[in-house]
Amino acid sequence: MDAVGESSKDGLVVREVRKSYATPTEPLAILRGVSFDLAAGASLAIMGPSGSGKTTLLNILGTLDAPTAGTVTLNGTDPFGLAPRDLARFRSRSVGFVFQEHHLLPQCTAIENVLVACLAAGRVTAEQERRAADLLERVGLADRADHLPAELSGGERQRVAVARALVNEPALVLGDEPTGNLDAAAAAGVGDLLQSLAAEHGAMVVVVTHNRDLADRFDRRLLFSAGRLEETPDA
Repeated sequence: MDAVGESSKDGLVVREVRKSYATPTEPLAILRGVSFDLAAGASLAIMGPSGSGKTTLLNILGTLDAPTAGTVTLNGTDPFGLAPRDLARFRSRSVGFVFQEHHLLPQCTAIENVLVACLAAGRVTAEQERRAADLLERVGLADRADHLPAELSGGERQRVAVARALVNEPALVLGDEPTGNLDAAAAAGVGDLLQSLAAEHGAMVVVVTHNRDLADRFDRRLLFSAGRLEETPDA
């Protein structure tokens, strides 16, 4: 029998996730039964109009919000069955985030910004410093490691954000319109880096986006419709 809070299935398993919010009249349903599986190393793009529930789902997958009903398990663990402190530890170790805004600290260099993700666990180790330097090299910024965000282009800042999301070697990387502020060339480069680097680490990637060109770079595409996910017509 599985331990409390655990499932026997690896990967990301989402089953009948629902989310609603209280209003003065009746609950406002945003997610109406979302289900999908994602294996280690696989990538998924979720598309849909503004207000369809993409970011709400991403927040639940990242354990920043809890579902009203349904289950989410990541490599056998149900994070919503964990105590608050254990949930925070699980999130810092298992989930990496890339947002539309890079959210780099302006007073910190590129490599210091990457290492910020390691501080939740306490002191930064020499191994983490080596991994941060390696990731900056992999995203083409080895010679910019000591530069401040103001000295980097928009595409370079977002590549730092990708390195930051991967430095803790998370099982799941989430992107909320991660290329929304970039031109087409920079967006394509960041999208390819996010997918390829995550796959090398065996991480799963889920990105929500309006950009069909970006979505087409991922293994699978799903479309929000009436609070549920369905395969895109050409998937």
